[in-house]
Amino acid sequence: MSVKIIVGAQWGDEGKSKMVDYFARNADVVVKFQGGDNAGHTVINSAGSFKLQIIPCGVFKSGCLCFCGTGMVINPEKLINELADIEAKSVSVENVFISSKATILMPYHIELDKNSEGANAVGSTKRGIGFAYADKTRRLSLRFEDLLDLGYCAARLDEILPVINAELKMAGGKQFSKANLMQSLGIWARKLENRIVEPVKFINDQIKENKKIVFEGQLGVMRDIDHGIFPFVTASNPIASYAAASSGFSHKKIDKIIGVMEAFSSLAGRGPLATEMPESVSEKLKATSSEKAGDEFGARTGRARRIGWLDLAVIKYAAQINGFDELALTKIDKLDSLEEIKVCVGYKLNGEEIDYMPSAREQLKVEPIYEIMQGWMTSTSKITQIKDLPVDAKKYIELIEKVVGVPVKYVGVGPGRSDIAT
Repeated sequence: MSVKIIVGAQWGDEGKSKMVDYFARNADVVVKFQGGDNAGHTVINSAGSFKLQIIPCGVFKSGCLCFCGTGMVINPEKLINELADIEAKSVSVENVFISSKATILMPYHIELDKNSEGANAVGSTKRGIGFAYADKTRRLSLRFEDLLDLGYCAARLDEILPVINAELKMAGGKQFSKANLMQSLGIWARKLENRIVEPVKFINDQIKENKKIVFEGQLGVMRDIDHGIFPFVTASNPIASYAAASSGFSHKKIDKIIGVMEAFSSLAGRGPLATEMPESVSEKLKATSSEKAGDEFGARTGRARRIGWLDLAVIKYAAQINGFDELALTKIDKLDSLEEIKVCVGYKLNGEEIDYMPSAREQLKVEPIYEIMQGWMTSTSKITQIKDLPVDAKKYIELIEKVVGVPVKYVGVGPGRSDIAT
């Protein structure tokens, strides 16, 4: 048995998809356990460059089962289009399956999001994610299992639509008819019914059969609805324990938890970023085009990311919450041209050093405690072994391990699947 969980150790955009793609080479099953199409995962391999939104990264390994898990909220239209786009590049999608208990993200969730006051304040992607999760919580959602019984869907819409349309009327959005929604549900049912499976049996059967399973999370710990920079967070839990909780298997079955972290900090949208760099420095880390692989633009939103020095207070917090066994450090090559590098090893709040992660409001007030490191000023690309990295790059890694207390086992030195030093 081998159950690995791969999650982000920062705010998202850490390069998780690259690492999931790397581990999927030997995986039998890859499960995406939360989120929706509000964040993109960029994967670059021999088949091309892909910006996945819903489908797990394991789709590129022949024979690998790819499972969209119970903890997800899935826009069926987006999923169908994504399946078609991948298949158009001669990649098989026959092994992509959906949890019957996953929530259907409906068109009215997007309309509610677009017309919601205050949504911009928390950096909503306007994809309806938060509203789909809200309806799940207040028991007004449809699940993918409901597509297998359209009569039940019709009865549920009779209960749901009066509430939704009243909210849309109040918000100034367009209202939805049952007939149009039933037409969409019928199309989705025909196209997706053969992919819908009961999740608890599916996952536990794979575990019993000693299959190699990789769970991938979306975004990172600082976007967690409970533990992140609230309210600038996602609507679910992108942390390791939620993989077991949402999938319906015992956490005792987990063999390894891997935290993925960038060699610096980046944040798309609003919220506290204690180590934010001056633009004159951050521009050195950004690509000049949003079409360039590995640049600092959101794969889903296209928004330029705010850039900061590496914040080890955040990584240590992420390790505490997730229980990392190993770290994968990505994008170290982006630091190759910096003569001097700052690393935040802790915070001061109101003039006193603290040993905990403060609230998002307090994070706006913290003073980062920096260690200044010498840059290595040489290319790290194409290096395949950590021992062959420049001396100062290895010192950078050693500081991470010392402060966080978790070994760095993988180092990304470029955007491609093979650009990993071990």
